[in-house]
Amino acid sequence: MANIDLATPEQLLDGVEVHGVTRGSFIMKGALAASAAYGATAAAPFVSQALAQSGGGDVEILNFALTLEYLEAAFYKKAQSLSLSGEAKAAASKFGDQEQQHVDALKGFIKQLGGKPVTAPGVTFPIKDQKSFLKLAQVFEDTGVSAYNGAAPGIKATKVLAAAGSIVQIEARHAAAIRLINGANPAPDAFDKPLEKSAVLTAVKPFIKA
Repeated sequence: MANIDLATPEQLLDGVEVHGVTRGSFIMKGALAASAAYGATAAAPFVSQALAQSGGGDVEILNFALTLEYLEAAFYKKAQSLSLSGEAKAAASKFGDQEQQHVDALKGFIKQLGGKPVTAPGVTFPIKDQKSFLKLAQVFEDTGVSAYNGAAPGIKATKVLAAAGSIVQIEARHAAAIRLINGANPAPDAFDKPLEKSAVLTAVKPFIKA
């Protein structure tokens, strides 16, 4: 198990670029910025506030989740092109396959609700080797779990909530697995401790670009 000195979230996420004009892409930019400013759990209140203000319903929430899964699938696809080995290589392959399954499932749910799945945004990840991959993977997976937790309270349909719940459990396992590879505590706290919404929203405003 490799012990890796992790850089700050600000340093890691500074090079992540999300190119898209959809509502989901905009919220994901904010979620990443919230994580960079205050840590991974800060994404939850930002996502909750952003989705609540839109009033778009379950389809919009699912399209936000789809945007997140697009990003994660692209991240692991990029990682698979690097010279990885051992647990890192296995994680990139396995998790990438699972994220693509999440993409396909969410598209299906959105269509069942009569909605139109958003297209995948363009994205750039600053990873060039195993070390940078593992560093960003930890922050990205933690942020993904927090983002799902922030979106869940706005879901109305029970079957949609169940679907999101089944996905976020896998995302949490991904986060724990990456933390273990990094030699980090997979469950440092009994509860997430997000900041007040107003503090997070103030912090992310300078970072969000349309």
